[in-house]
Amino acid sequence: MNFDTIPRSDLPALLRRMPKAELHLHIEGSLEPELIFRLAQRNGVALAYPSVEALRAAYAFSDLQSFLDIYYAGASVLLEEADFFDMAWAYFERAAADNVVHAELFFDPQTHTARGVPMAFVVRGLHHACQRAHAEFGISSRLILCFLRHLSEEEAFATLEAALPYRQHFIGVGLDSSERGHPPEKFARVFARARELGFECVAHAGEEGPAAYIETALDVLQVRRIDHGVRCTESPALVERLARERVPLTVCPLSNVKLCVFDHLSQHNLPALLAAGLCVTVNSDDPAYFGGYVNQNFVELFAALPQLGAQEAWQLAANSFEASFVDDAQRARWRLALDEAFRAAGA
Repeated sequence: MNFDTIPRSDLPALLRRMPKAELHLHIEGSLEPELIFRLAQRNGVALAYPSVEALRAAYAFSDLQSFLDIYYAGASVLLEEADFFDMAWAYFERAAADNVVHAELFFDPQTHTARGVPMAFVVRGLHHACQRAHAEFGISSRLILCFLRHLSEEEAFATLEAALPYRQHFIGVGLDSSERGHPPEKFARVFARARELGFECVAHAGEEGPAAYIETALDVLQVRRIDHGVRCTESPALVERLARERVPLTVCPLSNVKLCVFDHLSQHNLPALLAAGLCVTVNSDDPAYFGGYVNQNFVELFAALPQLGAQEAWQLAANSFEASFVDDAQRARWRLALDEAFRAAGA
């Protein structure tokens, strides 16, 4: 199926309108300054910033760690089950406006349980938002529990065990936070335990860490998806492997620029990854901090890279369905809707 005849001037509208899945979204990273201040007031939490404007002005990051410092500060307002519901519901409202039909949300329980917030508040609040999003918007969703890699594997084990009473509400485990100095093999045993329990496994790798971290995530953690993965191009053999095995990469363009992985979107290697046959997807990562939700990532990326056209847009959306943790019948339904959107655009 070829859609290269669709004019470039029609692309922004088509990118916004096409159905898509979002597979790399940290729900705590969708916490907008306005909601942070509203929850802080509701919960009596004192913030270090005098206003919404002052907080937003602080979103100038030099690397991953400088972002994480303010990310964890923002999460301090999340104390009650209703707070987690409100945060996730705000994301789903934006996802619906972006024509997201499926979302797989990362959540970081250690960020909250370390402050005394019960695991039940975190999982139940998010789950209830997922249920409402399906009922009101028709968005299907999954939750993925992430371990903070700057903490110990023992703490990850404790987090997994604490979450097991709620295992029906999340489908997998992931690995996020500071990549440098925390290689995937640090968490080999807890990922083996998660696989024994039947959980899907994913991991951040190859964002600030080297291509070798991607290989270790695949070989030691046995993950089915790589989050970020843009540094895979340091190893031609790895690129060939990722293409051959159809290992999805959940790429986050605006995040990559905001955290100085690339200086500008025009330098992003996503076109090269696509051309190499990789199952690349476009996602928003931490959209409240990085300048835009998934449609903004698509529109700005395609504006900055003129070699990307309608055919690549279709491929990226199709990849997002292929990479989702759903059954083949559901993927097929989404692909039909995607094809219809593109045929209508080309009519």
